[in-house]
Amino acid sequence: MTTASGSGRDHGITVIAMVVVLGSTMTILDTTIVNVALNHLSEGFHAPLATIQWVATGYTLALASVIPVTAWAIGRFGTKHVYIFSIALFTLGSALAGLSCNTGMLIAFRVLQGLGGGMVTPAGMTIVIRAADPARAGRTMSILGIPVLIGPLSGPVLGGWLVDAISWRAIFFVNLPIGALVLVLAARLLRRGTPQAARRLDVPGLLTLSPGLAALVYGLSTGGERGDFGSPGALVPTLLGAALVGAFTVRALTARHPLVDLRLFRRRVFGAGAGALALFCCAFLGSLLLGPLYYQLVRGQSATGAGLLAAPQTLATGITMQIATRLADKIAPARMVPVGVAVATTGFLLFTTQVAAGTPYWVLCGAGCVMGVGVGMTLMPTMTAVTRNLAHEVVPAASTALSIIQQVAGSVGTALISVLLSGALADRLAGRAAGRPASRKGNALGAVQALPAGARRAIAPRVAEAFQHTYGWAVALMALALVPALLLPRHTPEPVVAPTDPANRVPDPA
Repeated sequence: MTTASGSGRDHGITVIAMVVVLGSTMTILDTTIVNVALNHLSEGFHAPLATIQWVATGYTLALASVIPVTAWAIGRFGTKHVYIFSIALFTLGSALAGLSCNTGMLIAFRVLQGLGGGMVTPAGMTIVIRAADPARAGRTMSILGIPVLIGPLSGPVLGGWLVDAISWRAIFFVNLPIGALVLVLAARLLRRGTPQAARRLDVPGLLTLSPGLAALVYGLSTGGERGDFGSPGALVPTLLGAALVGAFTVRALTARHPLVDLRLFRRRVFGAGAGALALFCCAFLGSLLLGPLYYQLVRGQSATGAGLLAAPQTLATGITMQIATRLADKIAPARMVPVGVAVATTGFLLFTTQVAAGTPYWVLCGAGCVMGVGVGMTLMPTMTAVTRNLAHEVVPAASTALSIIQQVAGSVGTALISVLLSGALADRLAGRAAGRPASRKGNALGAVQALPAGARRAIAPRVAEAFQHTYGWAVALMALALVPALLLPRHTPEPVVAPTDPANRVPDPA
């Protein structure tokens, strides 16, 4: 009887998690799939690339600005309603973006997509954590790691194929059947949530954190693209965003009901795990742009070829993640996560030493697999350790805080790596690319990209040195994640029987 009950409960939670995975995959896939089409969009709308870039930037800013309000919305309206609303808004934005007639409409509808997409991950994580048995948190969280595998692996390839074979509009319309399926499954399988006692929205917190995150992400992205954080267009929004986030931090530590409860970071497990995630994501997500650029600029690969060469690392990450996150139910976090960070750092170091103009691809793919194993042992097991045994009412704030950390860490890492790469290229090429002095470091990457294939082959060894130098910084940053990772619990905690969300409670079979 007990076995049947447990089996039925596990099956029900798995079904719920798969509904959440479908929604999260759609939003993650969308961020990678659109980047491939920017050049086609520029040509189709006869608009400069700087303008079309807002198709990606507007989505990212909307994503960052709406995440903070998710915890309040869950408490006010319930997880099911928030999740369905966010999926519906994202799907509507996708349909309208695909029907856009000009650049302004496309950017506006991408912002609408971002407003829906920003709530999908924290709301979905809340649903799954509340439904899961704390003793099987690792097994459940391993399912949530699937989008991390699917998005980066299939996004560039699928996006390129849709644009080449059909139209740029297809990259948005592809979300419609997925969104419709998620809406139907969520309406049928997720139970009506019970909103918590009405709590007033922290308006001052919203007016500081949301625009603060948007300004910070915009400033960092602009500085990274230009290779210059000192320009007013990058420095002013970065400082303004940092000031607004700082003001929110002061308020959140003193307000009775802040928009995002930062007191969570006072808990050793949450604080250590969040610190490890921030440093690790900063290094890992930031370095993701280096691989495709290296394969294209140094090795002469196409975008599709670069994506396929990254596939072994992504597969290693996904497979390891499924195994490691399940083992997290039996192995103490401090005995797994630091090992994962160390393996990932070793893999990055091996890859860094082999970044050259003529290294055999199997050597690079082998080092990439070592990286992938380390990443798989780190990301979701850390999330499992941080969210295990959280009280029912704390889960929305925790999932929202973790989503913010990953968003900001990824933006900081990408901007930092972009600037370091641009500087390294400028130093090593000394203005020879494009045949004119590159007075600004931000021009170096663009100058190399603009060169014909033959000219790029001639300078490939120097370009490879720039990539190797930049990867070295990512290795150092990733190694720093070991410090907070070692502060995680050294013993597997006894699971606490906590009430599950009525919206998602899985009944025992009759």
